[in-house]
Amino acid sequence: MNRVSEEQLKEAINGFQFEGNLISIKPYGSGHINDTYLLTYEIGKMGSIRVILQRVNQEIFTNPVELMQNIEGVTTYLKKIIKKNGGDPERETLNLIPAKDEKYYFVDSKGEYWRSYKYITDATSYDLVENPKDFYESAVAFGHFQKLLSNYPAETLNETIKGFHDTESRLIAFKEAVEKDSFGRAAKVQKEIRFVLEREEISSVFGKLLAKGEIPLRVTHNDTKLNNIMIDYATGKGLCVIDLDTIMPGLAMNDFGDSIRFGASTAAEDEKDLEKVTCSMELFELYTKGFLEECREQLTTKEIELLPMGAKVMTFECGIRFLTDYLEGDHYFKIHREGHNLDRCRTQFKLVKDMEEKLSRMKEIVNKYKRYCERNEQKRANCLQYFMELLQFQIRQPDLCSSQPVLRQITYCAKVAFAKLNAPSGDTYTPDR
Repeated sequence: MNRVSEEQLKEAINGFQFEGNLISIKPYGSGHINDTYLLTYEIGKMGSIRVILQRVNQEIFTNPVELMQNIEGVTTYLKKIIKKNGGDPERETLNLIPAKDEKYYFVDSKGEYWRSYKYITDATSYDLVENPKDFYESAVAFGHFQKLLSNYPAETLNETIKGFHDTESRLIAFKEAVEKDSFGRAAKVQKEIRFVLEREEISSVFGKLLAKGEIPLRVTHNDTKLNNIMIDYATGKGLCVIDLDTIMPGLAMNDFGDSIRFGASTAAEDEKDLEKVTCSMELFELYTKGFLEECREQLTTKEIELLPMGAKVMTFECGIRFLTDYLEGDHYFKIHREGHNLDRCRTQFKLVKDMEEKLSRMKEIVNKYKRYCERNEQKRANCLQYFMELLQFQIRQPDLCSSQPVLRQITYCAKVAFAKLNAPSGDTYTPDR
C-alpha cells in the first residue's frame, strides 16, 4: 500500500462531517495494518475535540464496504444494549462519524477507503502487559464483549478476511509458500519449517469439531490483543473494545487463545532472545478468571474445556502466518527491520512448545474458574430466591410490612445480600442503612 500523501489526507479530512477548526494532525497507534491519524479540532469557546481518521488497507480488506457493514451493524447493536444496561454508549463502544454523503466511509479520488471514529477520552490502551491488573481488565472486557453479542446473529456478518482463523487454510498457504520459495528464504528456516510440519494435527482440531456441530459459531473479535482494549484512567477498568476490522463469525476459543498468545507471554512479540519467551501461568490464570467471570454462562461446557487448546492453536497459527509472510517477502505485516517476521515467528513457536509442557496446568486453571463461576451463579440463584421470599412475605403481611422499622429491616437485608454477592473476592462491604 502506497504512503498517504498530504493531498490525499486533506481530501479524506474534507470528506467527513467534522466541525470546528483543525489545529493538529498526527499519526496514531501501533497497528500493523491500517494508517491511523489523530485529529484535534477547536470548537470556539467549547474547547477542543479529537477524532480518529483511518485509511483502510485494501490489500488486506479487499471488500471495505462489507467490512464497514459489519462495524456499523455491531456498534449500532452494542449502543442499544449498553444504553439498556445503563452504560455510556459514547465511551463503551466505538462511535462512527459519517462522511458528508451520510455513509460510514469515504472514498477518495484514488479509490481508497477511509473511516472515522469519535476519540474515546480519558482512556488509553497498552501494547504490553506492564500491570497484571490491566490484563485482567482486558479479560473482563473481552468476556463482556462476548456476552453482549451472544444474541447477535453471527451468520449475518460478512467474512472480512476469508479463512482468517481457518488454521488448516493457513497451513496450506504456508506449504505453498515453502514450495514456491519466491524469495529464496526457505533454506534459512528449515528448523521452523520442521516445527510446523511436526504439528500439522493442531491445525485441524477446531475445524473437525465445528463440522460435527460440537462447538458453535459465534460473533468474535478475532484480534483480542491487550492494545485493542481501552482502559479507563479514572477506574482502571476495561472500558471499550476497539479495532473491529476482523469482527465476524468465529470461535470463542480463538478469541480467548489470541489474548493468551499475546498477553501471557513474558516477552515482546518480536523478542530475539528466546530464553525470555514463556507463557506465564500467573497471567494465564488472571485472564481465565476475568474472561469466565463475564461469559461463562454463554459458553458451552465443550468450549470451556477447549480454552487451553485455543491458546495453543492461535499461537501456532500466528507463528505460521509470520513465517509465511517472511517466505513471501513481508507483504502482509509491517516490518521495521530485516528478519522482523522471522523473529515474530520464532517467539510464537517457543510459546507453543512452552504451552505443550504446561497444558495440564492450563486445564487445571480453567476447571478451577469454571467451578468458581458456577458457585457464583448458585449464589445469584440463592439471592434471587431470597428476594422472592421477601416479596412474598410483603404480600402476605402487608399490614406488618407497612411499619417503617420492619420495612427498613427488609430493605437492609436485601442490600446486604446484593453487597455480599457483588463484592470482589475477599472484600467485605456493609451498605448504609
